[in-house]
Amino acid sequence: MTRPSPFGHPFLLGFDEIEQALDRVAKAANDGYPPYNIERLPRTEREPERLRITLAVAGFTRDQLDVTLEESQLIVRGRQADDKSRTFLHRGIAARQFQRAFLLADGMEVLGADLSNGLLSIDLARPEPERIVRRIDIGSRDAE
Repeated sequence: MTRPSPFGHPFLLGFDEIEQALDRVAKAANDGYPPYNIERLPRTEREPERLRITLAVAGFTRDQLDVTLEESQLIVRGRQADDKSRTFLHRGIAARQFQRAFLLADGMEVLGADLSNGLLSIDLARPEPERIVRRIDIGSRDAE
């Protein structure tokens, strides 16, 4: 049984990509590691309104983290390898890998990333929507 699409209404044309994006986000939302925050930073005199994604990546170095923008997805990957030279009596902090993806709206701009005190912060600029009004000429297909 398939679920009805909210974008199946005849007045909603060209929204099939949004539906696919929502399906992708729903599948990726099950993994809870690493925890993250998303906050809105207000506009200042020097900077536009921004969004900041902060991920808790304690134990990862800059070299073990990778932030990429692949089409409209911001992907953060972390890779740690086991240190075979160390002998643990108790191992409660596992070397692990993760991948966290964030789907960005068209026009979102990644301003940069910063790692400090085990927190990886990624700043995004929210685009200012351009208000465009365009008159469409009406032609005639009648044979003259």
